Amino acid sequence: MLIFAAKGTPFYLDATFWVAVCVISFLAILLWKGAFKAMGAALDKRAENIEAQLDEARRLREEAQALLANYQRKQKEAEEQAEEIVAQARKDAEAMAARSRAELKERLGRRAAQAEAKIANAEAQALAEVRAKAAELAINGAEELLKSNMKAADHTSMVKDGIAGLGKALN
Repeated sequence: MLIFAAKGTPFYLDATFWVAVCVISFLAILLWKGAFKAMGAALDKRAENIEAQLDEARRLREEAQALLANYQRKQKEAEEQAEEIVAQARKDAEAMAARSRAELKERLGRRAAQAEAKIANAEAQALAEVRAKAAELAINGAEELLKSNMKAADHTSMVKDGIAGLGKALN
């Protein structure tokens, strides 16, 4: 007001005074009609909505953390199960290899025994053939020797002795 007095014009004629009066009147009307209460209620409602959204976000975060923990637990279980499967597969492979080695050793042993039996059989057969051939040669040689050196009487006595010896050998 002193500013108005210094200018020389009365304050009620100044436009600034009337703008101030209008603003103060407008604020008084808003206060009287409860606009500030409505704005406060709107702000309170907005704060409640934000708080509800924050609670929902916290709940979702906790669910996500629980799901993550569950996933990590399942992943760990799956890794352990995979390790167990690999270990079991190794054991099975080692057992299968040991069985295969044992079966191969057994088959080789049987084949070696069969080969040895065949060799022994062939050896016995060859020895029998050699003996038979030697006996045949000996008989032929003895026959030739007897034919050339023996007389008819000697033949008769030899046949009688052979028959007698044969009878003793068969009994």
